[in-house]
Amino acid sequence: MPTEQWHKSTYSHAHGGNRVEVSEGLRTAVRDSRHRHLGHLDFPAAEWARFLYSLRGGVTPPA
Repeated sequence: MPTEQWHKSTYSHAHGGNRVEVSEGLRTAVRDSRHRHLGHLDFPAAEWARFLYSLRGGVTPPA
């Protein structure tokens, strides 16, 4: 992912909270902003969307 645009998760905050950064595109990459040098995990965008939807109480995203 040579041209990633990273942004912090809306659930991350500056006062000791989890610091997760995300880069979205055809694949979604996720990394710990405090340990960027350890790399990232990446997922197909559709799989990431299903994961987020399930966290919000759904089973699969609406078609």
